[in-house]
Amino acid sequence: MNQSHEEDKNKFLYPRGRYYGQVKPENLVFNANLQEFSQKVGIITSLESNGKLDPEDAYQQIKGLWKQLKHSKKELGIGEEPSARA
Repeated sequence: MNQSHEEDKNKFLYPRGRYYGQVKPENLVFNANLQEFSQKVGIITSLESNGKLDPEDAYQQIKGLWKQLKHSKKELGIGEEPSARA
């Protein structure tokens, strides 16, 4: 497979929405993490709804993804006062 075909496939499978918030590096990174979380939750819920994934497994996977997102938010300092991050 050539590189442009691979890029097209990735853009189709993992679309990225445009970011309209305050442009800061940490906000852009968190937005990318949030979009990835959303895509993965969508896949997990589809698999569970179609009987391909046990409900408890789906719950545990989503719970793990949520923990990763919360950790990302904390590490990036999203929602904290500027003086609290120093």
